[in-house]
Amino acid sequence: DRDTDKKRIEELMEENMVLEIAQKQSMNESAHLGWELEQLSKSTDLADTRKSFVFELNECASSRILKLEKDNQSLQNTIQELRDASLTSRESSLKFVELEKENQQLSKKIEKLQNQIEKEKQSNQDLETLSEELIKDKEQLQVVMETLKADKDRQIKDLKQENDHL
Repeated sequence: DRDTDKKRIEELMEENMVLEIAQKQSMNESAHLGWELEQLSKSTDLADTRKSFVFELNECASSRILKLEKDNQSLQNTIQELRDASLTSRESSLKFVELEKENQQLSKKIEKLQNQIEKEKQSNQDLETLSEELIKDKEQLQVVMETLKADKDRQIKDLKQENDHL
């Protein structure tokens, strides 16, 4: 967009220069015609004809100058609009760059959070594994305790029976 705007501005500036050159040429032609008319007006025979001719030439040159000035003003307005649009485009680009930076920062934060979540998942899995191992150990200890209790009860019973026999 910027390149297109720059090219358009350059084209308009070239057109503006061409119109200014044409305006200057027109003014030179008008001055030259005015000089010629002055030369003709010196001659007494054609004085009235020359005056009307000079008037017509001046009117023609004036209208052409007005037209060129209008065209020039229109081109100046277009150039200003393109400059304004170019500024708006720059502002948009700056805003885009800001948003892009913010997006990168958010992406980094998201990545950090994802890493943290992965670590917590691993930690939870480790805790679950440890919990399962502890439950198995507890069950084994209960079995051992029950076995020991049964052995103790049996030994007590055996000792009582031996004691009774004595």
